[in-house]
Amino acid sequence: MKNLIAALTIAGAFALPMSSQAQDNYPNRAITWIVPFAAGGPTDAMARNVANRVSQELGQTILVENVGGAGGTIGATKAAKSAPDGYTFLVGHIGYMAAAPALYSSLPYDPVKDFKAVFRFPDTPLVLLVGASSPYQSVSDLVAYGKQHPGKLNFSNAGVGSTSHLVAAMFASQAAIEITPIAYKGAGPALNDLMGNQVDAMFDQTNTALPQTKGGKVRALGLTSPDRMAQFPDVPTIGEKAIPKFEVATWFGLYAPKGTPDQVVQTLYQAWQKAVQDKDFTSKMSDQGIKLLPPEQYAPAAFQQFTADEGKRWAAVIKQAGITLQ
Repeated sequence: MKNLIAALTIAGAFALPMSSQAQDNYPNRAITWIVPFAAGGPTDAMARNVANRVSQELGQTILVENVGGAGGTIGATKAAKSAPDGYTFLVGHIGYMAAAPALYSSLPYDPVKDFKAVFRFPDTPLVLLVGASSPYQSVSDLVAYGKQHPGKLNFSNAGVGSTSHLVAAMFASQAAIEITPIAYKGAGPALNDLMGNQVDAMFDQTNTALPQTKGGKVRALGLTSPDRMAQFPDVPTIGEKAIPKFEVATWFGLYAPKGTPDQVVQTLYQAWQKAVQDKDFTSKMSDQGIKLLPPEQYAPAAFQQFTADEGKRWAAVIKQAGITLQ
């Protein structure tokens, strides 16, 4: 019996330092970031770009796991139910982390209560586009037509509940016009019909719209960013010319399952802080039309509060526009 007690005492003595050492050496194996969309899309591209740079700071591999379906909610659910051990994270997005609670009657996770914000990525503003041969030369032209012809303006979008859909609804509400949303299975088909003059207008992310505007296939009328962007010369902001204080962007960020140690969150956040000091890394994103943020907005606490605020903001937009998934 004495030998057994002695053995257990020795085992316990070794167990504690090993546990502490494991935390001190975090991360000591590959980390997984769940992206709730298929590979190749804008969210996936953003995630892989950030993961690659953060992994360099961590000195550990970050694996991107694509878990698509149901507007991102399947992947988000998987992440929420993952072990909070610092090795599984969610790449969050405005859709399934802000709009989803107001779109789905039953959601298996709570974006605020079931996750801990780790850090926010740079934002991607949107741009209001029309076809190259469109008669509308400005946002004011488009709004004026909308006021005179309620419901006659067709806005294509990437699908019900997508950012392009929600932003168009917000735009119509603040412009006091009625539009007809046309949902597609993805931004690509929606943009193709815009270029083919099958629809009147569309909101698209600046980074994906940039090649089309440079190619002369579409015309940019206004930006949803707070300030003008060098990548879109002579394109005003919507807030500056048509709808005061109209600002919105597609946002992304990293979340950990609830219960993940604060030390883990800080380790990832500190790695990101170092990454955004790399001018070569950040300038490449800026060149694509991605907007860098003030440093304090990347922080975990600020991102957690932002997530809660965005949920309330989009719930109001969705309710007012009467958007449903049916």
